[in-house]
Amino acid sequence: MVLSTGGTGASGAGGAMHTDRMPELWVCHLGTVEYREALALQERLRAARQRDAVPDLLLTLEHWPVYTRGRRSGAGELPMGEDWYRLQGIDVVETDRGGKVTYHGPGQLVGYPIVRVDDVVDYVRTLERALVAALGQEGITARARFDDGPDFTGVWIDERKIASIGVHVQRGVTTHGFAVNVENDLQPFSWIVPCGLEGVQMTSVIKETGRLAGQVQCFRRRAAWQLAQALGRRQRLVSLARIERFVPGRATAAV
Repeated sequence: MVLSTGGTGASGAGGAMHTDRMPELWVCHLGTVEYREALALQERLRAARQRDAVPDLLLTLEHWPVYTRGRRSGAGELPMGEDWYRLQGIDVVETDRGGKVTYHGPGQLVGYPIVRVDDVVDYVRTLERALVAALGQEGITARARFDDGPDFTGVWIDERKIASIGVHVQRGVTTHGFAVNVENDLQPFSWIVPCGLEGVQMTSVIKETGRLAGQVQCFRRRAAWQLAQALGRRQRLVSLARIERFVPGRATAAV
């Protein structure tokens, strides 16, 4: 679905907090979080990362049903009108990430890396490579389509889209990230123009593999590990409470 703004590709992380030669990627699993609350948490953690109060971070979570509109969103991507979608129980939120409109809901793995980068295009490609590798571990042959232009950013299985990517970079630190359809309901994608692509077919891990539901936790581990490897980081699982020790005020997430 999306593209990005501001510049970067992965580089340095909170030096004073690293005792090993390989810097750490702190990975925090948050459960299911309301979108606006997750956005506010990202902004606070981005400020902490900019101060080097924390190392590079990855938040993994799911969202309650929501359509998010990126900076490149245009008229016609929500053809039913926002009131209609809200009547279906789906919120609509404007964001500062790159790209166009997409859907998030329970059963979809969302990852928000809050990392220092110096080349935004290379960073987006890094996210794509990590997700392709994680899907490969599930027995799914996926690919990026960077030669097809920015509208095709994300991860695809043939012509079917399984993962969307949209990022924002401010003062060298990222927010937003990726969303992989694992076992979420795909129907809400049919009510919009997903990623601004007319007629695009969305797919999911369980649709491609024929497995039963209950796959999010397993895929979450795969994706986090592959992203840490792609960024040249050593993964370290941490709680939100631990992160809060390094961030002034209170960062909460409704799980």
